[in-house]
Amino acid sequence: MTRKKISINDLYTKKAAGEKVSWLTCYDFPTAQFQEAAGIEMILVGDSMGMCVYGYESTVPVTMDQCIVHTEAVRRGAPTAFVIGDMPFMSYQESDQVAVANAGRFLKEAYVDAIKLEGGVRTVSRIKAIVDAGIVVCGHIGLTPQSSGQLGGHKAQGRTTESAELVIKDALAIQQAGAHLLLLEAIPPELSAFITKKLDIPVYGIGAGIETDGQLLIVSDMIGQFQAFTPKFVRKYCDVGEIITQAFRAYREDVKKETFPADEHCYHILEGEEKRFSEMLDKFN
Repeated sequence: MTRKKISINDLYTKKAAGEKVSWLTCYDFPTAQFQEAAGIEMILVGDSMGMCVYGYESTVPVTMDQCIVHTEAVRRGAPTAFVIGDMPFMSYQESDQVAVANAGRFLKEAYVDAIKLEGGVRTVSRIKAIVDAGIVVCGHIGLTPQSSGQLGGHKAQGRTTESAELVIKDALAIQQAGAHLLLLEAIPPELSAFITKKLDIPVYGIGAGIETDGQLLIVSDMIGQFQAFTPKFVRKYCDVGEIITQAFRAYREDVKKETFPADEHCYHILEGEEKRFSEMLDKFN
């Protein structure tokens, strides 16, 4: 049975009913198809593609054009999921006008349901402008990878009273600015529980404990595809990296030992063509 397209209203209904939402990143058509088949409700085409797909050291080099291409592919693979395009570094920081234009590209070219951008109080103007343009916005606070340099690296936030107060102020500012959703990353579960109950909008977590309205994971982390490091908050549900590597090793050995390709992998001369084929080859001898 084909699933009904998930809308922003569905996400609010699930929050009101206390139904948790599953959310994963995705960067390509085949993986999107798998996530769609599994019933994943939300998909983020994250700027994490910088490290997971392109091998960059951070998310900073990712461009709008890269995001659009990957988001188009994901949308085709997951037609009913709630797909969110991730605004890459410097796609919204310059001005409200630039932010609206780039957010609009996600809708016009990749048919997303929403966009996500990092930052709290400092991005209020951008959020308002994008919302006023008729686009659904998901805020992102706590550990924000694009500005991790200002945070002293990829470190959990809100672990002191002073830091927690700043996270709460960011959350309230994002809701007040008109954002429809919020992502909390790498903050204490006590803090995320408070924010989730305090806000009217759905609040999701990645490394933020169980009390949020749903959970996000980086797909490459949870299936063991990204090998560089594994964040503390990740649970590996399988290790495709090991499975794929073993498959490659087996293939290499089969090629070396000439056990592949076997007869069943070959296309043979059509029956009745053997004599003519042999005569044709003789012409070249």
